[in-house]
Order: sequence, then C-alpha cells, then structure tokens
Amino acid sequence: MTDFACNSDAGVIVSGSCHAVGMEGRAAAETLEAMEASLARLAAFAGRGAGNGASTGADPLRDEADACLDGMTEVAGMESRLAALKVHFAAGYARAAVAMTAPAVSPQERTAQEMAVTAEVACVLTVSERSAAALLAESATLTTGLPLTLSALQAGSISWQHARVMCEETSGLDPAAVAALEAHFLDVEAPFAARGCPAGELVPGRFRAKARRWRELHHPVSIETRHRKGVEDRRLEYVPDRDGMAWLSAYVTADVAVAGWARATEAARALQGPNESRTLTQLRADVAAAWLLTGAAEGTPSPKAQVLVTVPVLSLLGVVTEPATLDGYGPVPPSIARRLVGDGAGSFLRVLTDPRSGAPLEIGRTSYRVPKAMRQWLRLRDGRCPFPGCNNHSLDNEADHLLAWSEGGDTGVANLGQPCRRHHRLRHTTAWRPVDATRDQPPGWISPAGRSYPSEQQDWEPPHWPQHLGHAGEGRELEPPDWPDVLAGVAGPGETGPPLPVDPFPDWALFIAA
Repeated sequence: MTDFACNSDAGVIVSGSCHAVGMEGRAAAETLEAMEASLARLAAFAGRGAGNGASTGADPLRDEADACLDGMTEVAGMESRLAALKVHFAAGYARAAVAMTAPAVSPQERTAQEMAVTAEVACVLTVSERSAAALLAESATLTTGLPLTLSALQAGSISWQHARVMCEETSGLDPAAVAALEAHFLDVEAPFAARGCPAGELVPGRFRAKARRWRELHHPVSIETRHRKGVEDRRLEYVPDRDGMAWLSAYVTADVAVAGWARATEAARALQGPNESRTLTQLRADVAAAWLLTGAAEGTPSPKAQVLVTVPVLSLLGVVTEPATLDGYGPVPPSIARRLVGDGAGSFLRVLTDPRSGAPLEIGRTSYRVPKAMRQWLRLRDGRCPFPGCNNHSLDNEADHLLAWSEGGDTGVANLGQPCRRHHRLRHTTAWRPVDATRDQPPGWISPAGRSYPSEQQDWEPPHWPQHLGHAGEGRELEPPDWPDVLAGVAGPGETGPPLPVDPFPDWALFIAA
C-alpha cells in the first residue's frame, strides 16, 4: 500500500491511500506530486492576486490581474489532475468489486452486479446512477485503451471534457484506429500529427469537431455506407418545451442542413436595420417558420443558399471514395459533392491542393485583384472565425485587415482575417488584436493583458491516391520547387500581380465533362 499526502501554505490537504500497483500506482503518485507543486504555486498567486498590497511590482493592478490569470490556469491544470485521479479510483474500485464477487452465472446476475457497482459509486459521489455509469465506462476506456489521453489528463495538458470527447469519438473503432486517432492529436511525433493548436488549447467543442472529422476520414467503414444508413433515418422531430415553447428539428443530409442554415441567415440579415428590434437569432427563427408555414418570409426575398464544398478531384470522378468537405460541417460522402455539381451548382470553384499535405495552394482565377477569390481563399484557410474557440460559420464572417489600410496594411491574404461580427467588433472596440496570419494559417490573437492565443488551423491531410493509378505524381511534376505565394502580395490599380503557378492538372475540366 502506498500512502499519499500533500500540503501547502494555503491550508489545503489531499491525502489517501491507493492499492493500485505497477504503472497505475506510479502514475497516481506522480500526479499527486504535481498537484503538491501546483498548490504551492497557487498559494503564491493567491497572495499576489488578493488585492492586499502584496505586489512589489511597478504596476500593482497589472500584477494582480496577471496573478489571477496565472492562478486560473493553475487551477485548470489541477482540475485535470484531480479528474485523472478520479478515473484511477473509479477504475480501481470497479476491478476490485469484480474480483470480490463470485462470477455471474447468467446475464441477469451480471447486470445486477454492474448495477450494484454503479449504485455504490453514485452514492459515494452524490451523483445520479446515470452519471456514475458514464464515469465508470469512461474510466475503463481511459485506463485500458487510451494511454496517451490519460497521460495528458494526468499532466494537466487536457481537460476532463477533452478526455470525454476522446472516449466518445473512439467508440466503435477497432484498436488500431483508436490508437491512430489518439496519436494524431496527442503524439507530436506521429506521422501527420495534428497541426495548429494542441488539443488542450482548443475548447472542447472545437476539439470534438476536429476529432470527428479525423474519425470520418479514417473510419474503417466507408462514409458512403454510413451515410446511406443515415439517409434512411432522416426525420422531423417535435419536442414540447417549457413556457409555451417547443423544438422543431429535422435530421437531414448535411448539404441540405448547411444550405438551409445559410439561406435563413442571409434572409435574416436582409431584414436587419435601424428599425428592426429583433436579433439575428430571432429573425432566423422567424423567417424559417414563415417559409415552413407560408412558403415565403414576409418582406424578404428568398435568397439562394451559398454552399462551399471541397472535393478531391478523383472522388468527384468516382475513382476513389475519399470524403469531400462541406464548409461549416466537415467530411461528407463524395456522392453529395457529385450531386451538388450534377444538379447545376451556381459556381464551381477549382482549388489546387498540396499533394503532400492537402492544404490549398491556389484558387482558379484570371485576375489577381478579384475580391471574391480572396474571400474564398480565406474561407478555405480558416474554416470559421479565427478567434480562439469561436465556431461561427465562415460564410457569416467578414474580411478584415489585420494591419489597417490607413496604417499601410495591404490587401494580401497574409494581412486578412475573417472574424465573425462579434469578434470583428471586439477587435475594433477593445485592445484585442489579430496578428501573424500567413497564406496558410489564420491569425493568432493578442489579448489586452498582452497574452498570445493561437488560432485553430485546418487539419489538412494529403489526398489518397488509388494503388491502381501508381504512385502519386508519377510521370508529372506535381509542385514546383518554390511554389509562389500567389495571393499574399498587393496589386495596385491595373496590376495583375505575379504569374500563376503551372497548373499540374490542366485538363481537369475535360475529365469532369467526360
């Protein structure tokens, strides 16, 4: 038996005993040691941030504010480590309870034994049995199948919410796929490791979106097969709610949902004005309800939905089944992309991508100064509002100069962001400022406190090349040695900018037509 105790000047004591052996026991001990160091740091932050004159710096208010921010960061790390300890103890109790109980002789007896374990955990934690069952299931998953996730939780580099997302998104995958998904986000040495923000620096909702996208791209069952099952399950649901309200929701294909949302948003924006008291959210609900009940929204033209879909050319041709990407949603079956094109898309934008990474390289255009091409590039680069944690759909967002034009900023992509209206206003009315955008990466942000927060990047992957076509790029030069940044410069009046790079697939239109 190993005894643990950790103290600090803050008067907080954590003690207990752990019968775990081997790696789990050592991990628990190391976690407690890290928490002891965290408690000491918290005591120092508490002294500086209490507003009691303990600061010795030149700016006591700045020092107090920084101490509070540092303290919150330290508390978040401790919460993660505490969650890791809870996982260890929950999994350990479940193992011990099974070992102390005679083997079940029937499924009913096995269910009863599981209920008894769940009830014990629910009572000791004062939570519902449903919550206790979820904790036990997640603890078993983390301790037996997600070692990198559990290690990150113990280190305080991800939160409990991140760990739960990993448990949910690996559910149903075979062990090899589980290990690959976990390594992609938590092992920086893994092939094609996730780029941009580490998993722990993404808010849990954004991490879920990225993990789900990776799962869709690498699921052992093709997305077309799973999509066919989803189409069969499409439905409209009505759920009564409180205060004379109700929910009406539709489970439909992703392209229909994204197009409907974009269409309702555009119609709602058209109704906004100085004499309109309704918010955008209220207007969106009102126009959608009007369309359902009358077929048209009063006083508003029915706009055409703008849907941006990126599809590998070989998927468009039906040669491979690599998913397409629907802006604002994620991976979709290539059949959806083929249907959108076949049904007469209003515009079809060709995008050249890097065959090594999958990142966009160039947007087909004839003039260097075409604003629409730049806006489309921003949507492909950012995917959504680049403010950390924001999930606002990119088609709702506004192009914005990072360095103002009046201060010498140019209109190149490297000096442009596309924040949502909320964060566009934040940028122009407070000391928050976006910085360091490139052709391939959205801008990070500097807070009024002077702290840097990276923006989430697109997790592009190289396209899949079918084996029967030989090696990727065989017989042709896919990329010049130094691919020019065709959109990052400035074009003045009458200028066309640098020449476009050589098109590695000049006959793409003929292939599609065929």
